[in-house]
Amino acid sequence: MSLKNSIIKHSVQSILALSAWMARKESLNAVTERFMNFIARTTIKSKKIREAQNLEDLGKQWQRGFPLAKQVPIKEITADTVYAEIHTPCPLRDTGDVHACYRMMQFDREVVRKAGGQFIVLSSQATPGNTFCQVAMRRKDMIINDLTPAHKKTK
Repeated sequence: MSLKNSIIKHSVQSILALSAWMARKESLNAVTERFMNFIARTTIKSKKIREAQNLEDLGKQWQRGFPLAKQVPIKEITADTVYAEIHTPCPLRDTGDVHACYRMMQFDREVVRKAGGQFIVLSSQATPGNTFCQVAMRRKDMIINDLTPAHKKTK
């Protein structure tokens, strides 16, 4: 692994660990949101994420926010929705704390908002047994409230 890739990998792991720690403390909700928005806006600027032209482009703009697109594959694009997965190992994996996951996903919501869409977590790595997250994205002009976010599902 090159030095650059090693630095990126360890930086991402450190940010995820810090984000997860903050997200699990409800008293830090406002701080967590500001931190995740800061990371997202920094990423948006450095990766030149822009308004998407169509659904496929919405998925691609979101993928640009990550070091490796293969860690966040697009699985399906329907008439109104992009379905994707997040395979990056999360510090919240198997904790059952989907609310903390929701707070950490502010990064993704902000990136997708900048690209002109809405981001929904359908299933989370925080749910015991899940090894990846399933997510959906829609353009802001196609928002339909028929998807149930993971943090609102009842057990």
